Amino acid sequence: MKQRKIGSSTVSAVGLGCMNYAHGYGNGLPDKEATELLLKALDLGYTHFDTATMYGAGRSETILGDTLSTRRSEFFLASKCVLFPGPNGQGREIDGRPERIKQACEDSLRRLKTDVIDLYYQHRLDRHVPIEESAGAFADLIKEGKIRGYGLSEVSAQTLRRAHAEHPVTALQSEYSLWTRNPEIATLEACRELGVTFVAFSPLARKFLSGKLSLEDVRSPAEGDMRAVMPRFTPDTYAKNLALLDGYKAIASELGCSMAELALAWVLAQGKNVVAIPGTSDLDHLAENARGADVELSPDILGRLDAVINQSNVHGHRYSAGQLADVETEEFA
Repeated sequence: MKQRKIGSSTVSAVGLGCMNYAHGYGNGLPDKEATELLLKALDLGYTHFDTATMYGAGRSETILGDTLSTRRSEFFLASKCVLFPGPNGQGREIDGRPERIKQACEDSLRRLKTDVIDLYYQHRLDRHVPIEESAGAFADLIKEGKIRGYGLSEVSAQTLRRAHAEHPVTALQSEYSLWTRNPEIATLEACRELGVTFVAFSPLARKFLSGKLSLEDVRSPAEGDMRAVMPRFTPDTYAKNLALLDGYKAIASELGCSMAELALAWVLAQGKNVVAIPGTSDLDHLAENARGADVELSPDILGRLDAVINQSNVHGHRYSAGQLADVETEEFA
């Protein structure tokens, strides 16, 4: 697979988001199948694995550690803190206090069965704690050799700059795809200016751009599927969005690639400092996503894709009001 840089490390341009097998879409895997997925990812050339404390209340980290700790030198490991499962596993809480970050790191190291995490993110901004204080905690962890770099997730360019001034940020992670363009407002440019890697999560638009999420799937979501409360995935709205796929599918057919491969190629074409971390619980989709790194798009194709699916013609907001309250990314008018 083609390679890109995160900080001083070289990683696969397409990494593996490790949420799906433990959390998020109601399609989590039993431990044995999750283990098979992770091992297959290594065999396919994935060298960037991205997990979080929040994913399955530590289950994603635990499975990853149990499966890959003996092959730790073969991959770049990213995890996240600050966004935590709520009391008794209900809901979620955001806590960016330095002492909580440091304790969370110790817990993640234990679950991941490693001495060092390559990239440790602040999963969400704690609006009650100055970002400089949180960044200082990550800087301390770097000095102690427990993490090699730190990142931020779903924050504004202003917050990125403030954190970077306290201690250089390695990566910024946010949702980015043809149908979610918020990073184009300010954070993509800020990352380029500061030398920060941009890590795109949900580059397949939560399965929409793969062409494999039907209207019937949306009408009857699995228990625990977070898309059930997202405005773009209400049945009436999703039916409108499905119409956007006709032109998109035609371009994929013209190029001889799958729709998922095309979505990933588009994200990677947005800059050499951009990497993508699609998640999946399916071995065939895992292999398909890996092939997305090899699809080359001409300026003409990029222009056509921008016209087919963009911020102006997608119906519905990406998050519900409750979900939106937890993110700080810039919003379109």
